[in-house]
Amino acid sequence: MPDGQLLWGDLHVHTAASFDAFLEGVRTTPDQAYAFARGEAVDVPGAEGQPPLTVQLDRPLDFAAVTDHAEYFAETRGCSDPTSPMYDTATCSGFRADGSGAINTLGYQFSVDDPQRQSELCGAEYDCDAAADAVWAELVAAAEAAYDRTESCELTTFAGYEWSGTTGVANLHRNVIFAGETVPLHAHSYFDDPDPAGLWRALDRDCRGQDCDVVVIPHNSNQSNGTLFVPPMGLDGVDVELATLRSELEVLFEVYQHKGSSECVNQDLGGVLGAPDEACRFENLRPTPLDDCGGQPGGGGMIGTGCAAGTDYLRGVLMQGLQLQESTGLNAHRMGVIASTDTHLGTPGLVAEDAYVGHTGAPEGTPELRLEDPGLRPRGIRTSPGGLVGVWAESNDREAVFAALQRRETIGTSGPRIGLRLFAGWDLPSDLCDGSDGVARARAVGTAMGGTLGEGTDPAGPVFWVAADADPGAPGELGTPLQTLQIISGWYDDLGIPHVNVHDVAGGDTGASVDASCAPTGDGADRLCATWRDPDWEAGRAAWYYARVLENPSCRWSTRQCDALPPDLRPAVCDADLVQRTIAERAWSSPIWTR
Repeated sequence: MPDGQLLWGDLHVHTAASFDAFLEGVRTTPDQAYAFARGEAVDVPGAEGQPPLTVQLDRPLDFAAVTDHAEYFAETRGCSDPTSPMYDTATCSGFRADGSGAINTLGYQFSVDDPQRQSELCGAEYDCDAAADAVWAELVAAAEAAYDRTESCELTTFAGYEWSGTTGVANLHRNVIFAGETVPLHAHSYFDDPDPAGLWRALDRDCRGQDCDVVVIPHNSNQSNGTLFVPPMGLDGVDVELATLRSELEVLFEVYQHKGSSECVNQDLGGVLGAPDEACRFENLRPTPLDDCGGQPGGGGMIGTGCAAGTDYLRGVLMQGLQLQESTGLNAHRMGVIASTDTHLGTPGLVAEDAYVGHTGAPEGTPELRLEDPGLRPRGIRTSPGGLVGVWAESNDREAVFAALQRRETIGTSGPRIGLRLFAGWDLPSDLCDGSDGVARARAVGTAMGGTLGEGTDPAGPVFWVAADADPGAPGELGTPLQTLQIISGWYDDLGIPHVNVHDVAGGDTGASVDASCAPTGDGADRLCATWRDPDWEAGRAAWYYARVLENPSCRWSTRQCDALPPDLRPAVCDADLVQRTIAERAWSSPIWTR
């Protein structure tokens, strides 16, 4: 393909069609969410009894998908429609009176092995299956209506939904993104199959077998208690047939969103650590130390409790992929990296730290509410605006963007629009950083991120080329300079011991910081670039490599909002050590595998 262009999007977006968003006062429709992605303003809930807040992107997105929870499509519609037979039921009345309590009541069904709908709501008078299918058809129609098929290509949209399983209160959630307008008539939910394998099989049957294509994106492994990436098992070990299906569908990993980073933590969980990595402190939703699951999946992660496993984080998932490849011949975790927001306000791409209005509606409708320490549901000071997914695609249309997602030529960022590319090859030139034709030359003889390099003959190993360009900033604003460009590698040695190394390949700590008013100080780079060989290279060894680039420090949203409050209104958490005052925003590339 040609050099491609970097397009920005959000593939994790909730609107009023999601039960939890609706119950917390959100009324943004899918049509409005796509309009917001194009740059139009929308109103989101203020605190109870206060006027709404108007928000707008400073830069429109290139692509987006609304991914409302497939569970409770029918009940959300019925309980909100005065003409519905269920509207005046005691159950619906109770839900509308106590939104947060209703979220817990409804969400409980996602945590049990045999989920049941509310009997008062779904029955002879109200066909919940038919009603849910009607809502799903509306979501598909909204994506179709918003898709710009003209030459201007202002917005590419995808139909999608979220499968929301939380068995044992551990996160198993997955976003389902369809390639085009041909989609199943039914959005497969946890009520249809309380097992991810059921989702994979249904998508294989109802989509891939029906002139339809789809990708499935696991997210928030940081809340999964070691459950999100358990290999499917059969009588004789790993079920290779099912693992193959999983690997064909789950080609992407959401590394970052408003419920924190799932890249890494500075704690040995199942042997996956390496040397301490200061950058792993970034937006950890659950504070360390964590209880190690010890190889047995646990529960409670969705409410911040229970054990943690190495596979709750990207590096551990990639390491388990190497193990599976060794034992079964199949690396079922060959996934690219993306980020998104998981906004529940219908505001895709609203990621600026200085414009954060929360994610959950009225419960975060003022700075004081947003700064509270969270309860059972992740919100408050520990959460963040979320991130963006970038794709290197030939053009901004469904075919090209979806192809980039499938081949994993993707990046995730914590919000900034940082350009990041990673190539590897046995014959890559050493001067790729010197000219403007580096991508074309690298692609001609190398492997782009998301791909597999394969064997070579040079005993020094392949050459990696990595380049990052700073976010230029929104119109009238300056972006934050880059500080450090890194390549992270992982492999197992001959004794089966895991190794993860972080290599600084360009830039470095210049002492840049912020002053008391959050104004930046110190130097940084507009571009960082390097060619690099792994000093630990060993021929024939299976390994993975991904790139990470860090910006200079900037003030976190909570710092900005704490500092803006009068001292007598400033919550105690503003002076506590719950989160970092400054953060290094960043981007991650998809990995390259050696075999």
